[in-house]
Amino acid sequence: MPATIQIPIPIATQTVATIETAPMTESASPAPAAATLIVNARLVDDGREFDADLRIAADGRIAEIAPGLAARGNETVFDAAGRRLLPGMIDDQVHFREPGLTHKGDIASESAAAVAGGITSFMDMPNTSPPTLDRAALDDKYRRAAGRAWGNYGFYMGTSTGNIDDIRAIDPLTTPGVKIFMGASTGNMLVDDPAILDAVFRDAPTPIITHCEDTPMIDAELAKYRAEYGDDIPVEFHGEIRSRTACITSTRLAIELARRHDARLHVLHISTADELALFERGPLIRADGSRKRITAETCVHFLRFDRRDYATRGNFIKCNPAIKNPSDREALVRALAEDTIDVLATDHAPHTLEEKSAPYLRAPSGLPLVQFALMAALECVHEGALTVAQVVQKFAHAPAQLFDVKDRGFLREGYFADLTLIEDRPYTVRREDVLSKCGWSPFEGTTFRSRIASTWVNGHRVWDGERLLGDARGLRLEFAR
Repeated sequence: MPATIQIPIPIATQTVATIETAPMTESASPAPAAATLIVNARLVDDGREFDADLRIAADGRIAEIAPGLAARGNETVFDAAGRRLLPGMIDDQVHFREPGLTHKGDIASESAAAVAGGITSFMDMPNTSPPTLDRAALDDKYRRAAGRAWGNYGFYMGTSTGNIDDIRAIDPLTTPGVKIFMGASTGNMLVDDPAILDAVFRDAPTPIITHCEDTPMIDAELAKYRAEYGDDIPVEFHGEIRSRTACITSTRLAIELARRHDARLHVLHISTADELALFERGPLIRADGSRKRITAETCVHFLRFDRRDYATRGNFIKCNPAIKNPSDREALVRALAEDTIDVLATDHAPHTLEEKSAPYLRAPSGLPLVQFALMAALECVHEGALTVAQVVQKFAHAPAQLFDVKDRGFLREGYFADLTLIEDRPYTVRREDVLSKCGWSPFEGTTFRSRIASTWVNGHRVWDGERLLGDARGLRLEFAR
């Protein structure tokens, strides 16, 4: 059983972390890293654990990995004391809310929370205000992140009912992929027109990333519950309203389109056991070196919560797709272990306490997760359901491989020194420790059995287990395509 303490989350005064750094132009050169030798570490990489030391050069890259390394000159020596050293996690699904929704979160605040959680790179979704639907909006996000993002950053291009020409014109080196909301979204970002969907799957020059829920099915279920409960629908019916049938119907459609056009498709936040049969079981990179064309992802909250938790967490675990049954949660954990699900992410989506405290129909969906996501994933290790190497594969290696991220996601000489040090010591989540601007966490009151002891980004130590160090060191992600 998980080592957690379930408590109701009170509606209290919001704690807001003010985290900001001065912006810089994208052409500015990053400050050199302090040459560092990490000794006495238990490295976890590429499916194995081994004892070794790791040298970080002044260019922020890993210079050497071997046992018994000796310090050179003015190198800083950091003693890992036998703790596990992992490649920094790469979160391919976050909503950092900038531009336009920065009362909930922004690039500076949410990336700070991410590095405190061992996440050193992130890929941000396009449903901001304005949405990221053309090259100008994409470039604006990169300008905003430069000098302010604590982790490394990439931004998706979105799909709308009228931007197919912008999608066709994408430079594949500028974005991890094209995001399609095949379920409910805002404005014209809900795309359910068959002709537009067909064109995107045929013509997109990057991987296609989908949110799969069938909106007419959701609307029909919502109408049934409104007929019975009026405006006072209990939140525990969220999983019935945003039903498993709505998920699997939309996921099937996305897979059919991808197969028709031989597109690279990545289906986000799988929430049901039913959808798993649609995906290929086996490693992301096959024995012959080829890569799956259609891949699946789940999120940490689907591994830690199920419908029983609505009684104590209420709207604080309301998200889309919905958290569903205990059997779904158990099936998703198994699917990670069996390589049916390829990637683990957060879908970090902060909302204010005031917004989440509204009645069910008005409370927005989404959870702030980046700061405690890796700790939550490691609970599956303590429970014997996953190994640390499997968590690293799903949360670091696979995103790097899937999106062709250059020189990140592994502990390899020549790669950037994005590192996470894990300590197996209990950590209880408290509201006052939350760095996300929204100031709360669905994990409040939960005691995890591991914690993040340190985080390095591009060779700079930016988290010491209790506080942020220095300033924002994130760089724009590069894609080797």
